[in-house]
Amino acid sequence: MPRLAGKVALVTGAGTGIGRATAELFAREGARVVIAEIDATTGEETAHRIATAGGEAIAIPTDVGEPDSIQAAIGRAVSHYGGLHVLHNNAGGSTGVDSDAVNAPLEEFWRAIRLDLFGTFLGCRFGIPEIIRSGGGSVINMASVVALMGFPGRDCYTAAKGGIASLTRSLAVEFGRQGVRVNAIAPTITLTERVRALVEGNPAMQGLADQHLLGLGEARDMAEAALYLASDASRIVTGIILPVDSGLVTV
Repeated sequence: MPRLAGKVALVTGAGTGIGRATAELFAREGARVVIAEIDATTGEETAHRIATAGGEAIAIPTDVGEPDSIQAAIGRAVSHYGGLHVLHNNAGGSTGVDSDAVNAPLEEFWRAIRLDLFGTFLGCRFGIPEIIRSGGGSVINMASVVALMGFPGRDCYTAAKGGIASLTRSLAVEFGRQGVRVNAIAPTITLTERVRALVEGNPAMQGLADQHLLGLGEARDMAEAALYLASDASRIVTGIILPVDSGLVTV
């Protein structure tokens, strides 16, 4: 039986990269998928890919940093499919202008906090009550290995992802008794098109890439981790930050 049969899953930032890979995998495993994506074109492309493969999905233009936008997307997911069982707060990312706390542009700090941390906070704020009403389920946040280890030159991103890790643990304790599991994935460098551009010509990022014991990750590796956390295979797993990192944090 498909591992997400009968489930409704909402994935933010599912127009490209890890989010798209996860949405497609969730659909193959039987979930009805809601693609919450700020870029309407790529969101619709993901929905079309799922439908072409025999799955079921809708795309909703969504800015996760705007409370009304993410609340409306979750509301539409529930009204369209009748509930919500899996929430994957995937939207986020770093940029090439990030730096250390002394030199990073202040606007980059607030960009990272708004998109990564506040966006995750809002997804949980509006999604968790619907998961409870649907009988329980799984929240999967997206942290990063930079939340688990020191890494120079990405202090805006690190601050946001560290906040997600802490928020994940707190929410797991807060809502576990109501049937909501809250976990986070901590990806390593994942070879999406956007990340390839960040690594090329960046000595610090290239140095980090060279430390991976099993090579760099791909979007499908993160999608498989998300599927585990979404499914009943992890039914007593909550409050963890799962490194999917090719052994990086152990080196």
